[in-house]
Amino acid sequence: MKPIVPLLLIALWGEAGAAGDQFVDVTAAAGISFRHVSGGGGENPQKYFIETMGPGCAFWDYDGDGNLDIYAVNGYSLAGKNEPQAKDALYRNTGGGRFADLAEKAGVEAEFVGYGMGCCAGDYDSDGYQDLYVTNYGRNTLYHNNGDGTFSDRSQEAGVTAGQWSTGCAFADYDRDGDLDLYVARYVTFSLEHPGENLVPYMAMAEDKAKQSLAKKVKTYPHPSNYEGASDFLYRNEGGGRFADVTRQAGVSDPDGKGLGVVWGDYDNDGDVDLCVANDQTPNYLYRNDGGHFTDVALIAGVAYSEDGRTQAGMGVDMGDYNNDGLLDIWVTNFQGEPNALFRNDGNGFFSNTSFSSGTGRVSLPYVGWGGGFLDFDHDGFLDLFTANGHVLDNVELFDPLSTYAQASLLFRNNGRKPGGAFTFADVTSSAGKALSDKRVGRGVALGDCDNDGDVDLLISASNSPLALLRNEGSDPNHWLAVRLAGAAGAGGESGALAGGVTQLSNREAIGARVRIVCGGNAQIREVKSGASYLSQSDLRLNFGLGAHTSVDRLEVRWHSGKIEVFTAVPADRIIEIREGEGTVR
Repeated sequence: MKPIVPLLLIALWGEAGAAGDQFVDVTAAAGISFRHVSGGGGENPQKYFIETMGPGCAFWDYDGDGNLDIYAVNGYSLAGKNEPQAKDALYRNTGGGRFADLAEKAGVEAEFVGYGMGCCAGDYDSDGYQDLYVTNYGRNTLYHNNGDGTFSDRSQEAGVTAGQWSTGCAFADYDRDGDLDLYVARYVTFSLEHPGENLVPYMAMAEDKAKQSLAKKVKTYPHPSNYEGASDFLYRNEGGGRFADVTRQAGVSDPDGKGLGVVWGDYDNDGDVDLCVANDQTPNYLYRNDGGHFTDVALIAGVAYSEDGRTQAGMGVDMGDYNNDGLLDIWVTNFQGEPNALFRNDGNGFFSNTSFSSGTGRVSLPYVGWGGGFLDFDHDGFLDLFTANGHVLDNVELFDPLSTYAQASLLFRNNGRKPGGAFTFADVTSSAGKALSDKRVGRGVALGDCDNDGDVDLLISASNSPLALLRNEGSDPNHWLAVRLAGAAGAGGESGALAGGVTQLSNREAIGARVRIVCGGNAQIREVKSGASYLSQSDLRLNFGLGAHTSVDRLEVRWHSGKIEVFTAVPADRIIEIREGEGTVR
């Protein structure tokens, strides 16, 4: 193995937070002024159901300079024709802790196509530049990265417009042919032109006569049970910039689902990516990939329902190995009164619901959870959990004096393995800084190291509210390693072979690849993934906490092609790049 060259891209930021704050709000100092428009208020007395959902956001490196850029999805005004139309935002990371809004110059706000919901990133045509897919109420948009700082709308010619109300999305190479396919979740059959009359409001669903009576007098948003579900889409990449709708033949047609968050991950360790979909008030889906065809195993696996067999309001979703046993666990956020679900992967296709035993369930009950996911914020070698919260009702205090529209976030620190092998979490929100305790109408969350100092920062989108960038101060003494993977297929390379002589390839962004590290007897895994959380895109680089260790004993890359490469004695506290087949890190 050749020597490793450190890649330390340390940025300088604005004012620091209070002493001891783990996370600090640096939104204004970074030059970010984006505010989401939900469409409600003003001349609009209707309270359209769509106003309660969205938006997502993204950390991604669209210009390939090694710095994470930001994309923010917007809605638009439903209040009247005289209201100004809102636009999405693209912020380029210019270094030094500053961002510049280049959306208009880049061409991602040139044409209004729909009410924005979520986004995901991936290099679908293997030209070396990350492309962007944006879901909408209306047709979706596939922005092709032209490589010169501009984008072209290729939605129609690619065949991925979807239509109606799309939500979560994620690229992945489910058939392992070397290019990225696309999964798009859809929510319910809703129409702005005919929103419906005499709809059952949220609080009238409760078994409370007083709330039901109040709901008849006070205008409030309708409950999702008023609407039928809509089938998701799976688009297979056919090459040449075209996709084919293979939803039915692949076994993922789901007309009864009300999909929101989606995430790909190899939960059964068989080498291909599986898919988990968080559904609102319908059972969650866990699609096991059986060589390009999928089977929903959520019910038998134990992730379709709550512990007491009820459907929940699944919104955000993520996969990560929180107990370091080499198996991906599943996390799903839910509505107020429903615990966020933490499903421990027990192997052999089964999961256990550890929401309450882990210490994360009871604390989440007063909140409406949305985006977030697994991250090792303190670099101790164990994955923690973050959740952004916010109610759907802007007048919820009238129905529940103990609840609020804007809500604090939740940060759970992983306590590590306890005697007997159990893992528990501690709510450390109040001690992690004012930025987390500040109330916001949280929705999407992107996780990533936007200042390249080694720790994971937070990007939080909020309904009808400003975007928030929270910098991780990382005051702990622990060490870290970040890994950027580059698959061989993007350079025309090939590796491995399937049975029957079919060639296996890795996609350029290495989405679906897995890295396993061993450090001081503690083993950790991460997978490169597009899309997750709630309608959002996180850093494609993989971040590991090493605790007190200054090097990694063993680093193993399992490429999506099936090829495995091993590296030893990898120094800590740096960002490294590994290119498939080169046998070295940079």
